[in-house]
Amino acid sequence: MEFLNNLWDFEYTGEVLPDLLSGLVVTVQATGIGYALALTLGLFIAVVRRVPFFGALLHFLMEFIRTTPLVIQLVFVFTLAPPDVSAFTIGVIVLGIHYAAYTAEVYRSGIEGVAKGQWEASRALSLPTSRTWTAIVLPQAIRRVIPALGNYLIAMFKDTPLLFAIGVVELLAMAQQVGSKDFRYVETFTMVGFLFLLVSIPSAIVIRRLEKRYVAV
Repeated sequence: MEFLNNLWDFEYTGEVLPDLLSGLVVTVQATGIGYALALTLGLFIAVVRRVPFFGALLHFLMEFIRTTPLVIQLVFVFTLAPPDVSAFTIGVIVLGIHYAAYTAEVYRSGIEGVAKGQWEASRALSLPTSRTWTAIVLPQAIRRVIPALGNYLIAMFKDTPLLFAIGVVELLAMAQQVGSKDFRYVETFTMVGFLFLLVSIPSAIVIRRLEKRYVAV
């Protein structure tokens, strides 16, 4: 019992929990804003990529983003950014653009999965291009790719600790700061893992329910 008390201090855990929760708030905010950006920008890229010239240019850019480490992108953009732009803003933007390169491919696969006959039918009915996309193509395409898009939400949430490289004090960075004061890392890092699970597991459950509700329709 004495060994257990030395290994884990419940009183210390209660003291540092508010600080860890503040770091978790930053992590969730960065994930939410970055993911919304990734979904929106990824959809835009997937649609524009069907235009011949812009498609080739965007394909090269997206391949470059996917094949370079996220942490390098964060540091590079942070170094070049104006000093009045906060590290959090830079981190969210880079996260969003980085994952937009992946969500764009997901959207593309969904769009290509729409039956060719439906495209031909919309042209035969002289439907406007905007109407074809919003009423026929995108509703089917997005429904098909909900599971993959949801997986990237979890992946982005787990990548937010990389924001520490540019000075954003998210959950893991907060745990390092708190733990270094008393050199007690067992409690802090264990709580980090628990808090990550506390958010990621319910998110995964929601994604699975959305998959069952929309994909199977």
